[in-house]
Amino acid sequence: MEVLPAPAASLPDPPDGLGPRAVRLWVDIVEDQELRTDELRVLEDACREVDLIERMHAELQGAPLVVKGSMGQDVANPLVQELRQHRALVARLLGSLKLSDDDSEVHDARARSSQARKAALTRWRGPA
Repeated sequence: MEVLPAPAASLPDPPDGLGPRAVRLWVDIVEDQELRTDELRVLEDACREVDLIERMHAELQGAPLVVKGSMGQDVANPLVQELRQHRALVARLLGSLKLSDDDSEVHDARARSSQARKAALTRWRGPA
């Protein structure tokens, strides 16, 4: 009996309506990570936030950074704070995915190993 190889899992397509930067984010992540359905939903939300950030950033170009408030006082353009909040949200969404970075994991393991080796040598030989 011949054993057939398992079909290669196809990568999920980016959701419809995403802009170029959001599509690039989607593709970069799904090519390197194996995500569950709930994680794909979080990634989609992050990508949609990226699109919203791009739109707000475009609106802010050429707009004054200081505008008149409700009492006629100078205040920061509300888009500045909105951009900051949406960027923080993207960071939280992507952080919740706990994406693995093989290179950094190898580097961290080597650094821990090196630190442990130095500590052991210091215990045996005493401080330099």
